[in-house]
Amino acid sequence: MATKIRLQRQGKKSRPFYHVVVADARAPRDGKFIERLGSYNPNTNPATIVINFDKAFQWINSGAQPTDTVRTILSEQGVFYKKHLQGGVKKGAFDQATADARFEEWTKAKDAKVNGTKDSLASSKADAKKAALAAEAIKKAEKAAAIAAKNAPVAEETAEETEAPATEETEG
Repeated sequence: MATKIRLQRQGKKSRPFYHVVVADARAPRDGKFIERLGSYNPNTNPATIVINFDKAFQWINSGAQPTDTVRTILSEQGVFYKKHLQGGVKKGAFDQATADARFEEWTKAKDAKVNGTKDSLASSKADAKKAALAAEAIKKAEKAAAIAAKNAPVAEETAEETEAPATEETEG
């Protein structure tokens, strides 16, 4: 039986999220599946990916073919890198301890990169909010000053205008 690792669409219109499933290649997209491996939510920034790593690794090693999108997701999670390292162990290029150390190093670097992205997005969002509040405060102050200028000087200007022409006529 040819198996595929693919996405099964869930969610409502315009707000999809997906289950990552192993299914027979002949089964319909949202139909019967063999096993659910995790979920993928592209609506968040960055996209939320929850995968059972060991099960995905087991299915990839047993010959299940991932779709293009699932291949990218599994590659980001490190399933294919671990498969690559296990191939090196089988060939005798290095031992299992070295492979595990390399994979842990890669995982730490990947986590640091993702956390850096999340932090930069959060800080830019906070900076944008602060800038919007500052712009709103300035605009509010300008509007209050304009209203105060409009209301207060009207009475004073009329009094000054009536006095000023009278003094000019007496001098001339």
